[in-house]
Amino acid sequence: MTENHISSLQNPIVKQILHLRDRRERDKSKLFLIEGYREILRAFDAGWTFDTLLICSQLFLGSNEDALIQKIASCGTKVITTVDKVFHKISYRDRPDGLLAIAPQRTLTLNDLENPAKESILPFYIVAEAIEKPGNLGTILRSSDAVGVDGLIVCDRCTDIYNPNVVRASVGTLFTVPTVEAQGEETLLWLKERGIAILAATPQAKHEFTQVDLVRPLAIAVGTEQLGLSERWMQQADLQVRIPMKGVADSLNVAMATTLLLYEVLRQRR
Repeated sequence: MTENHISSLQNPIVKQILHLRDRRERDKSKLFLIEGYREILRAFDAGWTFDTLLICSQLFLGSNEDALIQKIASCGTKVITTVDKVFHKISYRDRPDGLLAIAPQRTLTLNDLENPAKESILPFYIVAEAIEKPGNLGTILRSSDAVGVDGLIVCDRCTDIYNPNVVRASVGTLFTVPTVEAQGEETLLWLKERGIAILAATPQAKHEFTQVDLVRPLAIAVGTEQLGLSERWMQQADLQVRIPMKGVADSLNVAMATTLLLYEVLRQRR
């Protein structure tokens, strides 16, 4: 294990990490940040590799950090210790726990979502069109992991899946849910060619989401926080459902609505 120590805020690695908060730098370098014990553990368990792991033992919250650090170091990852002020500078959190990794991105295609071992099981996907807020995309990932979807397809992205707030809000489920970034047209064609029905939620739908048969190859399509799904996706939807609203609000947060739809599919398939 090669181990270094950073005590200066002017260190080039500190500057690199700060740059990786910017999407342009992530797109250019194909690197991203993973912060937090739970997130790094889930990435490691999912077979992710790390370029560098930065640690500050004074900020550790438990007693399991050393074991995880040793496992990561044994795979050839460079481990760098930092002083408290440096870690607070590079941390994306109000209350950092002393672990932050720089990792290479993975690029999956739509065809990577196909799993021959699960051919007899009904495919189940989420399509997230132009989601703007990283926290919502991260929450959708977390709910997708909870119900066991086969993949999340991010169409016509507004926020990239490697935004630090996506990683954080997903609580590391970005590494457990196969996630693809694709264009809307190619995604529609891919779904149609495989006979996967598209479900869209709209207040104008005749049936509530609990009143339709969801035990079929299915992709739940959800759209932007402000405008919802585009007309293209609404027109291509095989099923349209509504979520009943009894108050003055006419819609739910996109992540909350997605979670309701996901769990209804799970309920029907159990």
